[in-house]
Amino acid sequence: MKKMISNPQMIVSNTQEICSTREAANLLGVSLRTVQLWVENGELQAWKTVGGHRRVSLLSVKKLMQSRQTTPTPARQAFQVLILEDDPDLLKLYRLTMEGWDMAPEVLTASNGFEGLIEVGKSNPDLLITDLRMPGMDGFELIRRLKASPHHGGLHIVAVSGLSKAEIQQEGGLPKSVTVFPKPVPFPELESLVRGLMIGSGKASNL
Repeated sequence: MKKMISNPQMIVSNTQEICSTREAANLLGVSLRTVQLWVENGELQAWKTVGGHRRVSLLSVKKLMQSRQTTPTPARQAFQVLILEDDPDLLKLYRLTMEGWDMAPEVLTASNGFEGLIEVGKSNPDLLITDLRMPGMDGFELIRRLKASPHHGGLHIVAVSGLSKAEIQQEGGLPKSVTVFPKPVPFPELESLVRGLMIGSGKASNL
C-alpha cells in the first residue's frame, strides 16, 4: 500500500506548473521509481487528480534539482546552444544543420517549455533558440520567466516563429533583447548570429 501523497488538498490553478511523475523523472534524470519514492517521503510535492493520476509540482522539481547540484561544475569551453522546438523533424533539422557549421557549437534540445526551463537551469547555455507556439508552457511564457530570473535574465534568446509581428504583439510582445526570426528558419542568418556570439564569448576555437 502506497503512502498518501504530500499535500493532497493542494489546488492548482495553472496547469503549466505541473508534470507527470514520468516527466519529472526525465527532467531530474532519475528512474520513475525514484521519483515515486521522493513523492512518498515528501522530497517532491505531489497530489492525485480525480481520475487517480499523480501530478508533481514543477516548482518542487526545480528546487530538488537545485539542492542536488551541490558540487560546482567546471567551466566549459564549448559554446552551448539550447534549441526548444516541439516539431521533432524541425528539431532534427536544427541539429543536423548546426553540426555541419564550421564553428560546431554544442547543441542541446528540448521539446517543450517544461524541459526547456529545467535544461536552462541545469546547463546554463550561451544561447536559447525557441519556438513561440508550443503545447503547455509556450515560448512567450518561457521567455518571460527567464527574463525575470536574476540568474538567466541576460541569456541570449532567439525566437523563431511563423507568427506575424501583429500576432506577436497580441500575445504581449517580446523583450527588445530577443531576436526574432521567421519560419522557415533562415539558417544563414542564424549562423551569422551564432558566429558573432561565439566570437564575443571567446568560445570560437573551432572557427
